[in-house]
Amino acid sequence: MNEFLDKLSIFQYDFVWYAVIVGVLIALCSALIGVTIVLKRLSFIGDGLSRVAFCASSVAAIVNVITNDIVITLPATILCAVLLLNAGEKAKIKGDASVAMISVGALAIGYLLMNLFPPSNNLAADVCTTLFGSTQILMLTQSQVIWCAVLSVIVIALFVIFYNKIFAVTFDENFSRATGTRTSLYNLIIAVIIAVIIVVAMNLVGSLLISALLIFPALSAMRIFKNFKSVTVCAAAFGVVCALIGLLASILFDTPVGSTIVVVDIIGFILFSILGRLVCARR
Repeated sequence: MNEFLDKLSIFQYDFVWYAVIVGVLIALCSALIGVTIVLKRLSFIGDGLSRVAFCASSVAAIVNVITNDIVITLPATILCAVLLLNAGEKAKIKGDASVAMISVGALAIGYLLMNLFPPSNNLAADVCTTLFGSTQILMLTQSQVIWCAVLSVIVIALFVIFYNKIFAVTFDENFSRATGTRTSLYNLIIAVIIAVIIVVAMNLVGSLLISALLIFPALSAMRIFKNFKSVTVCAAAFGVVCALIGLLASILFDTPVGSTIVVVDIIGFILFSILGRLVCARR
């Protein structure tokens, strides 16, 4: 019991609250746009863009002239997100094939660069941290938290302001285009939102686990609710609660932050699936 209380005393430190703030913001943003990603059948885009972010962060680490690697990582990820979502019918390589190509190619290039120009003496630790996340979330500086907060506010603001258009483009892009909606513009907004979330989330769960934050809250909410607004609200609440539980569990049990949050998401999905079947059985 005393050991448990001792571990809880860590919450008196600012760096723990920084981690909680960043974790909640990332989970909230991921869950909001995750519903759109699932409904547009773009579940694998998170994987592809996370590999691009890994490759860009590798370049940033090698160059080592910019103190904040987000200056390189964010533009590169946004560019690839725009290319993937706006290629449309003109693309010769479409859908999951283009995502797979970018995913594998970026991962290979990033790892090759880190081997050729290792940013530190501990290459294995650098790669593992970038891919799977680590206690890095507990070492955030105040400036990094501010960066995350600003980007998260922008993401949430864009989602709220363009909610109706995102809803229309999500469910029937062809009909939206026929009614005069500038679908390319709103696909661009969706692409920017996804890219920002992925870049920010790398500090929390690592590039290989980012898709879990995007997909699990949306899929879990869909087990119970059927309309877009209810699913979005439920997914946001689910993502935030799972992130908080995962962060707390990782601190108490000394487990990797990213993996712990994803496991909590999986458990939550199973519980929501069972609850969804019970609700359907009673109707």
